[in-house]
Amino acid sequence: MTLPSFRLDGRVALVTGASQGLGQSAALALAEAGADIAVIDYAEATDTVTQVEALGRRAHSIRLDLVQATADDLEAAVSEVVMTLGRIDVLVNNAGIIRRAPVLEHSAKDWDDVLAINLDAVFHLSQRVGHRFVAQGSGKIVNIASMLSFQGGVFVPGYAASKHAVAGITKSFANELAVHGVCVNAIAPGYMATENTAPIRADAARERSILDRIPAGRWGTPDDLAGPFVFLASSASDYLNGAIIPVDGGWLVR
Repeated sequence: MTLPSFRLDGRVALVTGASQGLGQSAALALAEAGADIAVIDYAEATDTVTQVEALGRRAHSIRLDLVQATADDLEAAVSEVVMTLGRIDVLVNNAGIIRRAPVLEHSAKDWDDVLAINLDAVFHLSQRVGHRFVAQGSGKIVNIASMLSFQGGVFVPGYAASKHAVAGITKSFANELAVHGVCVNAIAPGYMATENTAPIRADAARERSILDRIPAGRWGTPDDLAGPFVFLASSASDYLNGAIIPVDGGWLVR
């Protein structure tokens, strides 16, 4: 194993939800490793594009609301990436939302919206990109799982269901695509200091209960995921298939 195997020069990575947070961190980490970056996000990804281009990489942004996007919309987005940047080698299914309410009060809309982004978009994008990866005999799909891929959580039934399903999709795609040179794996972030966790961090008692369980003694940051993103996107992980890698400061082993 040599450091060049972690390089992504000449490759193109598509990252969803990359206007901020974990997705932006992924896009910038992959760009620093040499990849050109395409972004799909409901919001303008101007800042991410600017930072990617400042690293000397090409960047292309597609504005698309994954709650409303159809399978055909996602096929069109993938085709636009290939047409604009010439190819696609890495897909990072990062986009996700969370809606909090007790299970008996969780609305149908919240359920549908969470599943649309966290699960349906992951499946349809992986399938569309998977066709291209199989044809070229290589490719990397990196999904974003969660601690709630392993646990049930509280007040987040849609999110927990979707993240359990992401773990299942990761394994099922890996089982079928590995033989074609396509690696499908997932990162399961622990408690990260992002917008999604802002309500929890604002609750002093809840935040303390979480920190007390994390052996590392702190919340994670988007930068903590940069190395795992590059590893799973690069040739360094060519024999890793169907793995769900926790990056959680030790939360699960506590």
